[in-house]
Amino acid sequence: MRVSVVVRYRKAVTYGVHTLMAALGPADVRLGRTPEETAAAIDGSDADRVLVLWSFYSPDAFAMAEELARVKALTSREGVLHIAGGVHATAEPQHVVDCGWDLAAIGEGESTIVSLVETLAADRPLREVPGLALRDPDGVAVRTPPARQLPLDAFPSFPAERRHVGPIEITRGCRYTCRFCQTPFMFGGQFRHRSVASVREHVRVIAGFGLRDVRFITPTSLSYGSPGPDPDLDKVEELLAGVKEELPANGRVFFGSFPSEVRPEHVTPEAMRLLKRYVANDNIIIGAQSGSDRVLRAAGRGHGTSPVRDAVRIAVEHGFRPNVDFIFGMPGEDAADQEASLRLASDLADLGARIHTHTFMPLPGTPWRDAEPAFIPLETMRQLDRLAQRGDAYGHWRKQAEHSVRLAENAKAYPRRARRRRTF
Repeated sequence: MRVSVVVRYRKAVTYGVHTLMAALGPADVRLGRTPEETAAAIDGSDADRVLVLWSFYSPDAFAMAEELARVKALTSREGVLHIAGGVHATAEPQHVVDCGWDLAAIGEGESTIVSLVETLAADRPLREVPGLALRDPDGVAVRTPPARQLPLDAFPSFPAERRHVGPIEITRGCRYTCRFCQTPFMFGGQFRHRSVASVREHVRVIAGFGLRDVRFITPTSLSYGSPGPDPDLDKVEELLAGVKEELPANGRVFFGSFPSEVRPEHVTPEAMRLLKRYVANDNIIIGAQSGSDRVLRAAGRGHGTSPVRDAVRIAVEHGFRPNVDFIFGMPGEDAADQEASLRLASDLADLGARIHTHTFMPLPGTPWRDAEPAFIPLETMRQLDRLAQRGDAYGHWRKQAEHSVRLAENAKAYPRRARRRRTF
């Protein structure tokens, strides 16, 4: 049986979709950059079965559900399966199937998508595919056994044969289990690092396409190569030196800037001198998250406010402009905590940092999924606006505040204790 794959291709989830396309290799894959293109790709396939891949973050789940309904209304053919993957599908498979998807992919998707395509082609039961949630006749999301986690080297970060390139994922999973973050609860509470040899192979592909910039995906840049909390700067240097050797003379390495960050306690003079020898970025992203030691302890960040101040000073002294993440409205946060965050943000801006402002969102799959976001008063909003007007702050915290309300409502509609977790 012939199977074709249609990808709802969106800029917001390009990196994750690229890993799936890379895992599928030479399979028949078509891209739909809009709902209309997606529907046309479905109807234009002459395969026996069409598998439509959707991936999205939790704040986008509601808009994507509307898109799914639109695509279904635009298509007429039979033999189509819609599957949702990513952090939201992993954490909330029942919500996903209730919204109209046929399948939810649970956890890492590479081995699951390969097995799913092979199973469809052989016309075997879908319950044989690991890492899925299937909608049973009663509408319940029933899980298959989990997919095995493989080393990062098992799959490329992007499908070079399709001439799609992007940042190289060098670490998956995170040992810092912050209560607001989905990453460690989807990928595991330990680091898994891509080998330097595999990274160099990716860089050779990038350079072979005539490109000269290399970026990385990692939850914490300076943790590369280390199994624990302390950086292994020798491993980091081995990585960066190897990348530079594969690039042309005008090649540029971006490390510690988007789409990755640096933990504040990892910002040391030695680490910054190492980065200055190899990287092209003039900024680094530092996760502070709060100016309140009490809130940081409650969030499980593993550091206080003092390392944040030290990190900004050290980064500036070594020629980097820090972009410092703050989250307002975390559970249990009171007026004194918000004032402490605003005061720290202002102090860091005076030192030369830019503040990246966020609003807490109760993300599915996290310990704070069901937590009540703290109220953000008008005066706090005004002070954030003043920082932005000075050029010292940026971010989409207002839009995130809207997402926060919607996610909190959805958490109440799908209470943990009422969810049925049936498996084959």
